[in-house]
Order: sequence, then structure tokens, then C-alpha cells
Amino acid sequence: MIWVASEKGKRAAFYTLGCKVNQQETAALQEVFRQHGYEIVGFNNSADVYIINTCTVTHLADRKSRQMIRRATGRNPDAVVAVVGCYAQINPGEVLSIPGVDVVVGTQDRGRLVRLVEEAARQKAGAASPQAAPKINAVRSIQEKPVFEELPLPDNRSRTRAFLKIQDGCDQYCAYCIIPYARGPLRSLRPELVRERIEQLLETGYREIVLTGIHTSAYGRDLADGIDLAVLLRMLSSLPGEFRLRLSSVEPADVSEELLEVMASSERICRHLHIPLQSGDDGVLKRMRRPYTAGEYHSLFETACRKIPGLAVTTDVMVGFPGETEEEFENSYRFISSLPFRDLHVFKYSPRPGTVAAALPDQVAPDIKDRRSARLLRLADELSKAFAKRFLGQVLAVLVERRAPGKQGYWEGLTDNYLRVLFSAPKGDPGLRGTFLSVLLTEPGEGDTLLGEPVVYDR
Repeated sequence: MIWVASEKGKRAAFYTLGCKVNQQETAALQEVFRQHGYEIVGFNNSADVYIINTCTVTHLADRKSRQMIRRATGRNPDAVVAVVGCYAQINPGEVLSIPGVDVVVGTQDRGRLVRLVEEAARQKAGAASPQAAPKINAVRSIQEKPVFEELPLPDNRSRTRAFLKIQDGCDQYCAYCIIPYARGPLRSLRPELVRERIEQLLETGYREIVLTGIHTSAYGRDLADGIDLAVLLRMLSSLPGEFRLRLSSVEPADVSEELLEVMASSERICRHLHIPLQSGDDGVLKRMRRPYTAGEYHSLFETACRKIPGLAVTTDVMVGFPGETEEEFENSYRFISSLPFRDLHVFKYSPRPGTVAAALPDQVAPDIKDRRSARLLRLADELSKAFAKRFLGQVLAVLVERRAPGKQGYWEGLTDNYLRVLFSAPKGDPGLRGTFLSVLLTEPGEGDTLLGEPVVYDR
């Protein structure tokens, strides 16, 4: 086999599983490949290189990662298949055992990926057959001299929102979670570099920057100058221009009075906090090794909503943690239903080898997990619709993202407090993407969306 670029040049296809951090890292890797002359194509297209950015948060994520790897290897036997991310970090041998995989990189050293891919291509070209080429295992221990890996910023001018990773790693070691083993210790991007990256994104045309991380609210703990997330937000909110900042997930124990005050005092910071709960029962929380009680979470919720009127709180909830009884689940259900959440992300517990919870007795049966998950998903739908209806009759600023699919004459966008809004185009239907538009919210739409009418249009 000879490594031959297509007539249009070398083509690379990507598939991403998992969290917002993975999505941001994939966007950065796409930019790395673009800078090396690759055309980025859809994953279902023919390509010279396939890159699968994997997740390992559940056994289903592992299985989906393997499925996508096999889909790539079956699409073009001559292509180079590279696997990166958390599943690759935790189980590089298992990934390498999948026929057709050429390169495995974990959650670091991804800046070398183009070089490793092209090395693999040369080896395949010199082998008797693609299957005979040696595989490249570039995974190393995440505990050995981890650094914050900087990758290029995305340059997708068709989008209004960009994700910026400001933190990596986690030291919390919850009983169920494999991620600290996949991502390693805490690392933060220095504040002056965060500022520089945001300035670059704003110059590109993005109007909302989502600050992401594995343990975002631990930002700055590894830095020597005492900076934390609140200090960083205060600094960033003073930047010039028309934009807003949104936080990704923050841990309950890290949501300080100062952080809430900074959010409340700046219109630049979105009124939205994703605060993982996991369970509303104290016994389950203790077994999970979560560092708070349900009462403490409730107090935080009320304080945050009092300080930041209109705040949207979203959360993660896990069902079927080992030993979770019907009574404990009902305690959790009642607790969740008592709070006006914007949305719930519901997960079924999945044993992760190497974690404390995997060895616990009284593992919950799959059918019980399914039933509990279904109940919470129905509750999530009710809570989402109830939260959205609270804002009917109000005028909110909407960051316009695109023309509404399948709804001629309408645009859609997102408010700072995480409401999806569809509204009729202003007179003349000017190009609105990337602008902030004041919209009167008039009636419920499909699901938890709202319909509205534009009030003021300021370009």
C-alpha cells in the first residue's frame, strides 16, 4: 500500500464521544490537522485519517467508543485510524487489540498526533499489508509530569459559541468515577493566557465563550499566585466588546460567596450554573464520597437563586448506585422535585474497574436502574417546561445562532439563563447570526422552547 493523498488533499475525519471538554479538544485537533494541510470531512465520508476521541465515563461509553473505532476501520482499510482520549488512556491495550487501529494516544501529547499519524502512514506504506504494519502506542502515565496541554483555538466562523478549556484533571476521586485516573491531577491555564485566548476568540467572531474543564471550579489551585475562578471571572468580565461568558460544571463545595457575587455583579456572565447533585439522599452521597449533604446543596441552591435572580441551575443525577434502596431513591426523587431545576442530566450507575464503587456489594439490577432513570427523565421534562414558563411575558437578550430549521421566517438562539428561543425575523429579515437581540417571550413552543417577538434590534 502506498500513502497517497486524495486529489483534494489529505482528508481527516473526527468522531467525538463524551463531555464538552472532549468536544473542545476535538475542535482543537481539527485545527491542528488543518494547519498541516488536511481537509476536515464528515466521519461518514471517505478519509485518509480517522480520529476517534473517546470517553470512558461509563461502560456504555467504552462500548460506543469501540463501535466507532470499528466503523472507522471498516470504512477504508488503507486509512490510518487513531484513537485518543480517556478510554485510550485507561485501556490502551484493549484499544490496540481492535483490528485496524494504528495509533493510540491518551489524554496528553495530542499535539504530536499529526506526526504520529504520518509516521503510521509511512509504516503502512512499507508493510506487506496494512494489517502487518506496527502499531504506535503513545500513551504514557498521566501522573508523570502532567502539564496543561495547549492546543490551537478553533476557527469555525459559522458558530457563535466557543468552548475554552481552562482547567484539566481532578483530585476529588468520587467512589464511582474513573476520570481522575484518565485525566490526572489538577492543571490550570494561566490567567493571562486565558485572557489572551478569549481575546483571540472574540476577534474571530465568537460571542459566547464557555469556560470548561474536568473540575472547572478548582481552577487556580495549582497556581502559585492565589487566583481562583471568581478572580478569573472578575478579570475577564472587564474585557471590551459585546460578548458573554458561561461556566460549565462547578462542584457544590467550590461555589463560594465570592463566585456568586461576581456572577451577580456582571451582565457578561451567564445566569447559569451546572451544579452536579448525583443524589438527594445523604446515605448515597456518603457512599459516593461526595463532600456535601442534601441539606447543604439545598442551601446553596437557594442562596444562588436569591443572589442571581432568574438563575438557571442544571444538574447531574445518578440512579442505581450500589446499595441504593427504594427509600433512598424516593428521598432523592422528592428532593429533586422540590427544587426548580432548569434541567437534569440523568445517568445510570456503571461500574468502572479500579474505582471504589465497583467493589461495593448490593449492585442494583439493570431493570431497576431503567425504571428509576425513566421516572427522573419524566421529572426532568416537567421541570424544564415549568422553568421556561416562568419567563413568559419577559424581555430577555437572545444570542442569535441560526435560522430555525424547518420554521421559515424564524430564527433561534439562547438566553444567558439557558432558554432556547424561537422568534420571528424582524422586518426585512436581516442577517442576525452572532448578534444579541431583545426578545419578548410570548408563548411555549415545542418541548421546553419558547416563542417570542423581537423588541429591539441593535447591531
